[in-house]
Amino acid sequence: MLNNLLDRFVNLFLRKNRSNDSNTPILKNLGSLQALLGFRIINNNYYVKALTHRSYLEINPALLKSNERLEFLGDSVLNMIVGHYLFENYDDEGEGFLTKARSSLVNRDRLYAAADKLQLKGMILYNQKYLSDSEDGLQTILADSVEALIGAIYLDRGLREAKKFVLKWLVYPYEEDESFLIDTNYKGQLLEFTHAKRIETPRYVLKNVEGPDHKKEFTVEVFIGNELMGTGQGKNKKTAEQNASKTALSKLKVI
Repeated sequence: MLNNLLDRFVNLFLRKNRSNDSNTPILKNLGSLQALLGFRIINNNYYVKALTHRSYLEINPALLKSNERLEFLGDSVLNMIVGHYLFENYDDEGEGFLTKARSSLVNRDRLYAAADKLQLKGMILYNQKYLSDSEDGLQTILADSVEALIGAIYLDRGLREAKKFVLKWLVYPYEEDESFLIDTNYKGQLLEFTHAKRIETPRYVLKNVEGPDHKKEFTVEVFIGNELMGTGQGKNKKTAEQNASKTALSKLKVI
């Protein structure tokens, strides 16, 4: 039933652009994507769905579902592929290293960088009115779309092609300069430090939120006991907490 609905969507889209089929956006997008992927797409529907953000359903409700389920599947496939690669290629490293390395390779920034290189921004179907000027929101959509794309590749062409895609776009570029070895989870590092020193667990306080809804700026303070150890800003609370933790670690001289 879902395939039929997706077929209907594609057919409707093509009919609306029948006057110049060679310039039909969805065909151009899938054609460009196929060239980047380096293999022949068998089932277009997987990729149309992978590139459809939930906000787009308001414009085309006939689609019924967005890329969220494919994102879920792609996230699992991605973690398995990267985990297996690290396990096989870093056999002298322990569980802690493998966990941190995998987390670094599959984080949102890496996924967004891959989406940028793949030029997915011009392919994603989304409702612009929900994003306005929110760069952070668009980056999240693009990062999520990479996971959905991995899910689509896995369903369409199997694990072998999914692995080739993940290694090419998310592992090899960072392995070459070893940037994935840099632990950017400062909040986790700070927690580990306090546990190791047997001192109080860091406490985060949201100090301030400024700006319009589409461009908020969060300020967070981190305390150890009653002592203010760091302040951080960011486009969301999570980023602000990470920046506050980085300041605290610098103060403690453990980075």
